[in-house]
This record gives sequence, structure tokens and C-alpha cells, in this order.
Amino acid sequence: MPAEGPPIESEVDLAAPKLRLGVAGLSRAFMLMLPAFLRHPRVQLVAAADPRPEARHRFARDYPAPAYASVAELCADDMVQALYIATPHQLHAEHVAMAAAHGKHVLVEKPMALTLDECQKMIDTARSRGVHMIIGHSHSFDRPYQRTRELIASGAFGNVRMITALNFTDYVYRPRRPEELVTGKGGGVVFGQASHQIDIVRLLGGGKVRSVRSATGSWDPRRPTEGAYSAFLTFESGAFASVTYSGYGHFDSDELLGWIGEMGQSREWRPYGAARQLLRQMKDSGDEAALKSTRAYGQAESSPPHATDTAFHNHFGLVIASCDHADLRPVPRGIHIHADERQWFEELPAPFVPRGEVLDELCDAVLLGRSPLHTGEWGMATLEVCLAILRSAAEGRELLLEHQAGIPDSFGAGASGPARLP
Repeated sequence: MPAEGPPIESEVDLAAPKLRLGVAGLSRAFMLMLPAFLRHPRVQLVAAADPRPEARHRFARDYPAPAYASVAELCADDMVQALYIATPHQLHAEHVAMAAAHGKHVLVEKPMALTLDECQKMIDTARSRGVHMIIGHSHSFDRPYQRTRELIASGAFGNVRMITALNFTDYVYRPRRPEELVTGKGGGVVFGQASHQIDIVRLLGGGKVRSVRSATGSWDPRRPTEGAYSAFLTFESGAFASVTYSGYGHFDSDELLGWIGEMGQSREWRPYGAARQLLRQMKDSGDEAALKSTRAYGQAESSPPHATDTAFHNHFGLVIASCDHADLRPVPRGIHIHADERQWFEELPAPFVPRGEVLDELCDAVLLGRSPLHTGEWGMATLEVCLAILRSAAEGRELLLEHQAGIPDSFGAGASGPARLP
């Protein structure tokens, strides 16, 4: 069974009931969340579902617990209190409906769905069944961004006025299944990556985006989907944000973060253009899909990552929140604060396990009845921005938004205390 460890953010009664979690989809997303599942003191993995026999056999061996061939069977398991839904984007709405029908709470991977109608159905279903639905992981759960929000909410630096976010990666050239290169099926960087960036800037900007004006790039006919975007967002608060993402594998913005990778790991040197070089060795899309499958749970080549693999917090590129009296720059080690008269660095304790904040929010909601931030309404608001990026680029105009969600007053009180002014 999963090992127990010390609390992630706050003291936890290890004798208290644990959240019995089932996993729908033993995908790459599951692999990235697995360290948190194994080490979080309030979570116990009790079941899983995946259509791949090798994944089910591996799960049943690693955590003596049932592994089903279908999500329907998983939902019918009385031991399961909540489901982590990491199935393909287009199946999220169907699987949330299944889980809610059995009274299961749900943690749904981003993006929440592919359409706003699906999002609304998911929200209505969860509400009618009285279950919590949390959307994540997105990087807005990462402690440096949440601490930056706490600093903003403290009022010590005035109002947030402008947010700058950019990230340059090799996302486009990582191994993909064919549908991951089709925008209509949830492919491309807007569906695959913008949820992270938009969640972060919404967190820092107050949540409610007023308008979006954008451009997207699809520059490689061999990868026929969006590989880059830039967008200008205005907020109801009067703040504005510029967000840029490129997945074309040239400049790497981890250089701006001290060569700490997205998952908090120290980056090792590798040949420039390694992702492209590996892709050139593939004969066809079948070879590429097979290569991607080697990274999935259950393959001989794959193994669960361990908490010791990362010494720093997760991140999503360069982010700067400009306030009346300071620029705040969250990084994997803490927050750089550039104020009117002086600058300093607020260091954050290293995470016991990355992404523990996701499960903190889920457990607090289900076990303690606390209102979460990353609700279905929050996820729908982020998807609305992502869809607006695609539509604004296609139509060449600014779009006004209608389904935005703010930040609850209870959020951001600050587990680490108020802003510390030296």
C-alpha cells in the first residue's frame, strides 16, 4: 500500500480517515501525479481502470487493489470515494457523469472538456448529485503562484496591474498520438498547454477575464495544429495580461528559471534539438504512437517517478505580476520581490512531493467540507479563455467573455503569513 510521509503543507492527523481514490486512466498524467498519490498522508489508492491489460496488471501488482477494464466498473466499486479522471479530453464529460451517478467526487485533469456545453453539463451533474468536482492539475496549484496570490491579496504592494507570462518548450515535437495533432480532438498547445498558463494569470489577476485578443501559429505542416500563441487579456479589475507560448523547440525558457524543469527537476544537458532528432527516427505515426506508449504506466521501460526526483516546486515558465508598488516574480525556489525602495527574495520550503497542493484541495473539500478554488466553474472559465484564443485568432478580433469565475474571499489568506517587508 502507499507509503505514508509527513504533511505537505500543514499538520495532518495521520490517524484521520483517508480519501479512498480510484484512478480512471493510467496515462502519462497519472504517472506525473503518482508521487503525490503515494506520499500524500490523506490519500489511499484503492482501484483503477484502464483499457490496457499491461497497465491493469502493473497496477494490481504495485498496489494490491483491483484494476478494471472500464470506467463504469471502477465507478461501481463501493471502496472508491473519489475518482481522478485522466482519460482523453473528449471523454471527461461522460466519465464525470458516470462517477457522479455513483456519488463519487471527481478530480478532472485539464482541460476540463472541449466545449462550454460539456463543461456546463459536468457542473450541473456534479451539483445535482451533491459531489465535489475539482479541475486539475494545472500549474496554478503550484505553491509559488499561490504564494504570489497571497502577497497580492495582502494589499502590501497595492493592486495588481499587469501580468506577463511566457513559456518556450519543445512540446510540439514530443511523441504524439495522431489525434493529439488535431485541434478539433483537443490537440495542439492551446488545449494542451494554455490551461496551465491561463489558470496562473487568472489566479494572479483576480479570476475574471473580460476580453481576449490573440494570434496563433501553426508553422510545421508535419504537425498540423497550433504550436504557438500570444494573447492579450483584460480583466474586470482593470488589470491586463500578455501570455505567450511556443512549443517549437528552439529557445528554452527554462534558461530563465536557472535550468529547473517544469516538474521541479534540475535539468540535465542534452543535445540541442533532441526532440526533433528523435522524431526524425520515426517511420510513421504508428511508430510515434508506439514511442509515446513507452512513457505510459505499465510499460517495461516506464517506472513511477519518486519524490526524491525533484527538489524544487513545479513551474510554467516566466511569470511576473506587476503591482502598484512591486513586481512579483514566482520561481521554483520562491518569490522575487522588486519593491519601490528595495528588492528581496522570499524563499519557500522545498515541496515534500510536487503537486501535493492538488490533493490538499481535494481532501479539504471532500473530508473537511471546505470550498475549493478550482471548481467546475473555474475550469469552465479557463476553457472559455482557451476557446477564445482559438476563435480570436481565426476571426481577427477581440472577444468579450461571459462565463468567468472570481476568486473566493476565503482564498489567499496565506498559509505562510502576510507579506514580509524587510
